[in-house]
Amino acid sequence: MHPSVKSQDPKGKCPICGMGLVPVMKKGGGETKPAASPQMQAVRSGGEKQPGQMQGMEGVPGMPGTKPEAATQGAQTREFVVPVERQQQIGVTYAKVERKPLRHTIRSVGLVVPDKGRNWQFVSRVDGYVQKLDVKSPGEIVEKGAPLLSIYSPDLLTSEREFVELLRMRDQAKTKDARETPERLIQSAKRRLQLWNVTEQQIAELEKTRNAQENLTLLSPFRGVVQSVPVEQGKGVGIGNMLVEVADLSVVWVWAEFYENELPMLKVGQKMDITAKSYPGEKLEGTISLINPFLEEAKRTAKVRIDIPNPDFKLRPAMYVNAELGMDMGEGLTIPVSAVMPTGTRNVAFINKGEGKLEPRIVELGSKYGESYEVQSGLREGEQVVASANFLIDAESKVQQALNEFEPSPSPNESPIKP
Repeated sequence: MHPSVKSQDPKGKCPICGMGLVPVMKKGGGETKPAASPQMQAVRSGGEKQPGQMQGMEGVPGMPGTKPEAATQGAQTREFVVPVERQQQIGVTYAKVERKPLRHTIRSVGLVVPDKGRNWQFVSRVDGYVQKLDVKSPGEIVEKGAPLLSIYSPDLLTSEREFVELLRMRDQAKTKDARETPERLIQSAKRRLQLWNVTEQQIAELEKTRNAQENLTLLSPFRGVVQSVPVEQGKGVGIGNMLVEVADLSVVWVWAEFYENELPMLKVGQKMDITAKSYPGEKLEGTISLINPFLEEAKRTAKVRIDIPNPDFKLRPAMYVNAELGMDMGEGLTIPVSAVMPTGTRNVAFINKGEGKLEPRIVELGSKYGESYEVQSGLREGEQVVASANFLIDAESKVQQALNEFEPSPSPNESPIKP
């Protein structure tokens, strides 16, 4: 049964649970009588109606005999009292409603990968043998133009000799027409050598010295780090075999995932702060270069690529980093997150009225910024709100309400119940 339900019908039932109502008895015996209505109280006290006053309209605002509107509002106040000593016992603290700058930050964890445009895999384009390995293991740093390995190839030696012979034929030609045919053949021989990983500088050196080499030396196209060396010195290789892989880590990519509701805040060209546990206190700067329009169906996230300069090779492939983007959102009225007590459909905050008086108030909240909520309505700047122990305060107010409803108010003609 619910103590808050009262009825004048002794045979009535509780409309909530359906149980029969129990009469409220005085301690001295005898059943308590229901409180008399204002009209009956007036008759009992010998009062008379005012001229022109309608029966039963005494409590309506504007009619004679009614209380002023301010008094009515005071009677309907939602304030309740929790003594200051009790507040201290349950650990109540207060925070001020204040206006301050709003800053929204979105964060994600990213994975470092090499820039695919700066990654070079040398594949054998001729049949031959690895004559010499200038790099022995992954992780070695090579400078631009440094030798990586040398390949001995009879086919390459034959092509270089043909190129040298065509140069000799062109030089011995006496007329312009006689030089046209060797010139076309020389250009074809150059393109064939280039397809075999012979660089422009090596071709120019061959053209200058006219000395065909039986070994082809592969040179690093940039300053980078050796990523893999799958071949062995002296081992035969064929066309299509991987020889060596070099990665330029002066610029690396970070792939980070952001939720779909955060994607409208991201734009190509925005700067992001990058931090890593390997370098505490150090902050790197990256630039958003790509936002993948396709979402991960299960996680509801999209991948974002961030380009980061890495001249000292601090960031290494497969390393995890934190990506953070901060945005200024103007100013607004704020309260701590801990000051809000959600009730399902509404949000409630308790206002400190002083001397232990508290007032529950429904507030309209905006977005969450860090540890604060933006307040759209319901509070004024400078007011104090309960910032901790909200649920205990709420429980205290409900206990007081239940006790007030449980205790019947005696009518004027009845003697008070003795303890």
